Amino acid sequence: MKIKDWMNTGFGIKRWFGLAIVGISLLVFAIIELIFRRFGEDVYNLYYIYLLILGASTLYVSTAELLKNFMSLAKDGLIDFNMDSREIGSLIHDKKLLVQGPRVVIIGGGTGLSTILKGIKSYTNNITAVVTVADDGGGSGVLREDLGILPPGDIRNCLVALANTEPLMEELMQYRFKDGSLKGQSFGNLFLAAMDGVSDNFEDAVQKMASVLAITGKVLPVTLDNIRINAVLENDQVVVGESHIPDVSISEGAKIARLYITPENAECLSDVREEILRADAIILGPGSLYTSIIPNILVKGVPEAIKESRARKIYVCNVMTQPGETDDFKVSDHIRAIYKHGDIGPLDYVFANTTKIRNPKLRSAYHHMNQFEVPVDEENLKEYEFKLITGDFIKPRETSVRHDAEKLSQKLMEIILSEALVNDKKRILEYVALSGKLKHRKK
Repeated sequence: MKIKDWMNTGFGIKRWFGLAIVGISLLVFAIIELIFRRFGEDVYNLYYIYLLILGASTLYVSTAELLKNFMSLAKDGLIDFNMDSREIGSLIHDKKLLVQGPRVVIIGGGTGLSTILKGIKSYTNNITAVVTVADDGGGSGVLREDLGILPPGDIRNCLVALANTEPLMEELMQYRFKDGSLKGQSFGNLFLAAMDGVSDNFEDAVQKMASVLAITGKVLPVTLDNIRINAVLENDQVVVGESHIPDVSISEGAKIARLYITPENAECLSDVREEILRADAIILGPGSLYTSIIPNILVKGVPEAIKESRARKIYVCNVMTQPGETDDFKVSDHIRAIYKHGDIGPLDYVFANTTKIRNPKLRSAYHHMNQFEVPVDEENLKEYEFKLITGDFIKPRETSVRHDAEKLSQKLMEIILSEALVNDKKRILEYVALSGKLKHRKK
């Protein structure tokens, strides 16, 4: 760690350091006198007790101010943390010391959730993915109908994203059978289904699979109730089941008016509520608005916990619109839909990508599928109190447009660093480790 000319910064470090020495001196003097009792009268004993209290108070105040000024120096860039990333990884991941990073809860589902998990896990062990279990399509839907288990697909993707195993294990978990009666099924889904068969419940099965994959953090199904998503379209038609909503919406030419789940009284896991209440930051998205994010806040206990939590609430808006879900949606439309479906309290930050697709062929292919970049309508967003964070958050690809896990997670962690850790003197080690990590990644 290198300190640049901190004596001339005006933060008063020398003054508080000197006061700390005075406090220590008073403490030592008072303790010695009380032990040896050179003057045994009660008045002297009271005097030395007074000095003991004064010394302790002086030391406490000076130490608190030193920590405050030290963190201010770091925040203003007057202290450089030149810790090698491998050293930080050793501290955070291998030795499991106190410095484990901020507590982050990410709520969603689909590929968006697993993408952001890959980025965030580089900065903290204390990461919890809260995953929707309303999927009724694809291989997950088949297993749900055949075995009566909760859909494993999104859970599997999150577990693989947080895994600390050999690449071969990740490849195995994502492998899909190409022939026979298992055609289209993922091995990871089957593995989780088998684990469910030898476990007390689905939550226990997820935790056992997490242990096998040695994941960073936690993956929690939002509920153990067998929920389904239903949509009421603008023409009042009711659509039952997540997998049917986009197709029916397109065929009817009617947008989604609202969602509801059955059973409507489905409750979230107690661990989900506890993690939300303990979080430093709660991140909604990225992911499909109506089939990945909103289903979670329709589960009883989730919106209440988000609103009650003192964490920073952050929404990561999708890059592209989705046919049958968010056609013609702007960023403000996404926000209104979230607020309409769950009383989660005000958001603190909203992330929105402003970079256009540079590849003309890729852009044309998306537009041909009626998928367009989500416009950032800043004028309409002024009615909200949150801070809008715009920028380039996408990863250049030849065949698809996705959020860049590194760009997105780095900006998210910068906000968490400045909002949740910088003023908490008890968590200075976390601040130092995360600050050093962020600076190293930028370089």
